[in-house]
Amino acid sequence: MHAVRALSVLLRLRDFRSLLAARLLSQAADGVFQVALATFVVFSPEKQTSPAAIASAMAILLLPYSLLGPFTGVLLDRWRRRQVLLYGNLLRALLAMVTAALIVSEVPDGLFYVSALSVTAVNRFVLAGLSAALPRVVDGGQQLVMANSLAPTAGTLAATAGGGLAFAIRLAGSDVDAFVVLLAAALYFCSALTSLRMTPQLLGPDPARLQPHLREALLSTARGLVEGLRHLAERRTAARALLAMTVIRFCYGALTVMVLMLCRYSWSDTESEGLALLGIAVVVSGGGFFTAAVVTPWAVTRLTAFGWIVCCAAMDAVLVPSLGLFFTPGPMLAAAFVLGLSTQGTKISTDTIVQSSVDDAFRGRIFAIYDVLFNVAYVGAAAVAALILPPDGRSIALLGVVTVLYALVAAAVVCFSRGERPFAVR
Repeated sequence: MHAVRALSVLLRLRDFRSLLAARLLSQAADGVFQVALATFVVFSPEKQTSPAAIASAMAILLLPYSLLGPFTGVLLDRWRRRQVLLYGNLLRALLAMVTAALIVSEVPDGLFYVSALSVTAVNRFVLAGLSAALPRVVDGGQQLVMANSLAPTAGTLAATAGGGLAFAIRLAGSDVDAFVVLLAAALYFCSALTSLRMTPQLLGPDPARLQPHLREALLSTARGLVEGLRHLAERRTAARALLAMTVIRFCYGALTVMVLMLCRYSWSDTESEGLALLGIAVVVSGGGFFTAAVVTPWAVTRLTAFGWIVCCAAMDAVLVPSLGLFFTPGPMLAAAFVLGLSTQGTKISTDTIVQSSVDDAFRGRIFAIYDVLFNVAYVGAAAVAALILPPDGRSIALLGVVTVLYALVAAAVVCFSRGERPFAVR
């Protein structure tokens, strides 16, 4: 009841409602755009999709978040955040329209990828600006805690809903990719209009608190990341957990590309049938993620965080080849559930270890490094899969590689966590 009352108080705040509406529209547009991009690259009838094309799409969707992330804050603390929301969304709407035009035009794929990459790069600034602006529209204390709980969760749901809408439109017809991208552009434009309900000065930052020179601010950010790496080298517990998570994320990315290719070429006779199978695989894997959120706290309490990571990696080492070698939808969907459970269980455990093992003064920088490792491992896995996978996605060699990696992670974590407390600071 207390949470309901706190939420009702938040929703009475006009500026909070405006910022939340801008977030919902922006992230719904992100969901639409990302699904449109993925389905155009993988499931367009006129394209002979390859693992290399999938790897390129993953790079477009993920790398801007990681590589720009540590530096976006420097610029966001120099620009008016309301203006970032306004002009960032207007720019994304324009770039999305350009992307839609390229889809219907006879242009080289490289030009299409550059346009799509520009949309996702700007997205990093908008999302960071939404988070940085939140304390300016609510009071501190409990209101801020509730706002931090509500806004990102609602944004994730909006992105999921946008992706679901794009999926449904795409299933209705094979020649609607440009229309779906234009829908994303319209939502970006609506988000920009919503930001006009707030005054330019409302969301900050305070000019008196700015670092005097942009060059110095960027250099200090780079120095901070180097200091974070040095601190991580001194905290072996956190570094080892991050290494294990990076390898497991790599395996998950490689198997994701395999499933995409199987859905496209091995399990379906038509593009729409393959798209439907992919949707089922995503839902099943999401069920594994949800199960991990429920099971992991219980498992960590009984096994320790490192013990649960060992269980997740060992489970994958056994079940991935057992289920995957059939290369048929039923067993592979079961494997998708297991992979969702184990990958998210490992991530939750790693988050806990890192939070508990590094000094508070370095925590933000360590998590920035974590974000880079997390997404670069995924994109790197797609690149490796592009070299190994045949066109139909059936590769015993790739299954063998990821099985060995899972087994190595399990064995390594057992060795280096022996005799250590699960969250020991070293």
